[in-house]
Amino acid sequence: MPDSNHRFFDGLNQTLTLAWRTLVQIRHNPWELGDFSIQPVLFLLLFLYVFGGAIAGSTEAYLQFILPGVIVMNMVFVTVYVGHGLNMDLTRGVFDRLRALPIARWAPLAGRITADLVKQAWSILLLLAIGFLLGYRLEGTVMGLLGMSLLLLTFALAFSWVMVWIGVIARDPEHVQLFGFTALFPVTFVSNVFVPTESMPPWLQVVVELNPVSLLSEASRGLLNGEAFLQPALWSMAWALGIGLVFAPLALRALERRLASGSSP
Repeated sequence: MPDSNHRFFDGLNQTLTLAWRTLVQIRHNPWELGDFSIQPVLFLLLFLYVFGGAIAGSTEAYLQFILPGVIVMNMVFVTVYVGHGLNMDLTRGVFDRLRALPIARWAPLAGRITADLVKQAWSILLLLAIGFLLGYRLEGTVMGLLGMSLLLLTFALAFSWVMVWIGVIARDPEHVQLFGFTALFPVTFVSNVFVPTESMPPWLQVVVELNPVSLLSEASRGLLNGEAFLQPALWSMAWALGIGLVFAPLALRALERRLASGSSP
């Protein structure tokens, strides 16, 4: 048992080292944070000032509604880069070289996911900062804000397994983005991220209310705006658990097969 604990903590330390290896590259190539910084801010500004008056009557009122939704939408979108980065490591042989080192077999993958969770946290912080500069009012509590961040990062961790699976089975990084964004666009736009569910046709409301992105947006709005959040938050956690239980084994089996076949898809 002590040896097992020692190996686990060694693997944890190796995971953090590999995560830092991924993050430190940003210092030499700051544009790696572009998709985690520029894209979400553009989405927020465009939807706020183009649709805010039409949907909510004013940009001030719409900002209270849309900011939590854009944070959720961005969280879902940028999980694609977990699969994209993993696929690049696989196709370039980086992953094989890392696994050839005397480190835990799970450390390279865990390091990649950990690094992207740090980038996710940066996106949440950036969007909140921009929102406050634009006039967003935190009507909930600081604990609610921290709770929303923890909820989103937990869901991002679970949903990352979907993108790990896509990153393993895709032929190249371009196909990861093609498959990932093609699947995510209907999930994110057929939701209550941009408009209230009540404004949609009844048949569409049923779909939207079952959408995990809608549940996560509703929970985030509740936590930030001081409204009810418990039920959508619990359903969001249930979705996260289900996604993780399904896609983590699929992704790990696909990864083992790909590595065994020489990193070919």
